[in-house]
Amino acid sequence: MDVFATALPALGEAWALILQPVVLGYLVLGVVMGLAVGVFPGLGGIAGLSLLLPFMFGMDPVLGLALMIGMVAVVPTSDTFASVLMGIPGSSASQATVLDGFPLAKKGQAARALSAAFTSSLFGGLVGALFLTLFILVARPIVLAFGLPEMLMITVLGLSMVAVLAGRVALKGLAAAGLGMMIGTIGEADAGGSLRMATYDIPYLTDGLKLVIVGLGIFAVPEIVALLRRDRSIAEDARLGAGWGAGVRDWFANKWLSVRCSLIGVLVGVIPGLGGSVVDWIAYGHSVQSTKDKSNFGKGEVRGVIGPESSNNAKEGGGLVPTLLFGIPGSGSMAIFIGAIALLGSGTIEVGPSMLRDNLDITYSIVWLLALANVVGTLLCIAASGGIAKLTTIRFTYLAPFLFMLISFAAFQSGQNFEDLLALFAIGLIGVFLRRFDWSRPAFLIGFVLSNPVEKFSNQAFQIASFRFRKSFEEGMEYIFSPIVIILIIVTVISVVIGIRQAKSIMAEGEVKSGSKRGPLIFLLIIAGYLTVALINANMIPDFNMTDKIVPLVVGGLALACCLALLAQMILRPETDPIFADKDAAGDEAEAPYGLWSTLAWFAGLIAATWLVGFILALVGFLIAFLRVRAGASWARTLILTVAGIVMMCLMAGALNRDFPPGLLQDMVDLPWPLG
Repeated sequence: MDVFATALPALGEAWALILQPVVLGYLVLGVVMGLAVGVFPGLGGIAGLSLLLPFMFGMDPVLGLALMIGMVAVVPTSDTFASVLMGIPGSSASQATVLDGFPLAKKGQAARALSAAFTSSLFGGLVGALFLTLFILVARPIVLAFGLPEMLMITVLGLSMVAVLAGRVALKGLAAAGLGMMIGTIGEADAGGSLRMATYDIPYLTDGLKLVIVGLGIFAVPEIVALLRRDRSIAEDARLGAGWGAGVRDWFANKWLSVRCSLIGVLVGVIPGLGGSVVDWIAYGHSVQSTKDKSNFGKGEVRGVIGPESSNNAKEGGGLVPTLLFGIPGSGSMAIFIGAIALLGSGTIEVGPSMLRDNLDITYSIVWLLALANVVGTLLCIAASGGIAKLTTIRFTYLAPFLFMLISFAAFQSGQNFEDLLALFAIGLIGVFLRRFDWSRPAFLIGFVLSNPVEKFSNQAFQIASFRFRKSFEEGMEYIFSPIVIILIIVTVISVVIGIRQAKSIMAEGEVKSGSKRGPLIFLLIIAGYLTVALINANMIPDFNMTDKIVPLVVGGLALACCLALLAQMILRPETDPIFADKDAAGDEAEAPYGLWSTLAWFAGLIAATWLVGFILALVGFLIAFLRVRAGASWARTLILTVAGIVMMCLMAGALNRDFPPGLLQDMVDLPWPLG
């Protein structure tokens, strides 16, 4: 009764907050932005939230949350457009939808497939919000009992599950998470202030890499480059056909399948790091197993759309459980979400037990903003379907330069340094090769996000434990090995054992053909080389700053051990083994008319020109050159699109009161805004 007595006033305050017209306006704006992001393959919730992250500084907490939740909620719905209309997974959470959604579209039943998908997504999103509401009511007293050792163990649990289960090869998942954590330790350590990884020589790295840059580099850049290399329109036909009502009737006829798959989505979403990597495949497998006549799957079976779409929206509610209650990101997008919350207002809101204690009204605002966003997002997706179908027939070559423009602008806002663009390119290059060789990018990102909490919790827990051990051995052991810690240790060990045994059966980022040994082996050696250098650097930290060196040494050592084990397997196994997965070996990537380096050269050229003449002048030259040379556009079209891009960029910067990256020549000459 005490739980409900505490929660009911907070529920009322939450509704009072979110029903304000300005809050609802920001929610709709976030939904529209999420719709725009989700329609393009690869630019899912992670890239979308990364674009929003620079603008969260100082924003009113409720308005910022409404904007982000609107985007988070609609992306798993709007990415269905790419899966159904293009036959390309809109994100990792919509891979399974392609199997039956695209065949339905080719049969002229795209409207039926989209309608069934949107209805399923709406239902799954509402189930996720309801679950989150009930779970917070029940779990709040338990969560408030969590101390530093418990938070450290649940962070380790989240890392172990991400690393093992977010890919086909368990060792690759572990190494990717370790690599992300090691890159996250670059800069000044929180505890002792030691500078790590040559930050004496590179002042920019003193504060470490920004989350917005890592998010955009790991997810947005690789997908833009991959689509640009193919040089074709995303879809060939914009016709949707009839059947909007039929899709709704299909969902109603299979409502219990939708209920079961929504619960699957919630439960998988609760497990940190799994989320979109596996939930749609689990739901799709259940859809197949629970259907008597399985012969139509893969040929246009609507149950193959309803199951995955119900689960991938419900997982967002489930993913918010570890995110809000423990500060552990339930998915890549939740990792960005955690970073964004810390920037809101005066920075007083912090996810985890303190949020349930001090900001319960904000917590429930997030829950019901999620439910409202699902309703608004579904309605907008249905209304925008016809126009979006036409948009996908545009050659991606016309869209790519504007995407490069947007992510460069967003990356610069994270630190207002030109080096932000260099870091974006460097991390983007890592993301390109992680994607190409089938290394888990979500594991990398969540490892990066959790590197700071792991250090903070371990250092603080170590200091308190040392004090208690000095008082008595029993008190120290009681503090470290509380009942909750022991349970979490057991769960962690079990999850690792089961995950290693089942990792090969879990699909990540679609099927990838095996290539030659050379490319994957060279990439592995580069990662191992970086980890070796990072370990040597960490070992050079003085012993009196053990708190600054122990985490990099342990994490780097484990990641390097995984790399050495992978190296041994690569030497012994044949080239046909999945460990040599290479997207350039077969499929669209192998048949792409443009090479990787020539495509990346355009992005590098934009950054180099920005260093010389500033962003706006560089952007003018980049758009003209790209549209004329790479896209082969006429002079009239080139000039119109260039002017439109520059005007959009200036309006965005003016509305948000943001600056553009200056150039070397601009530092010598005082130019008027927006050039200066």
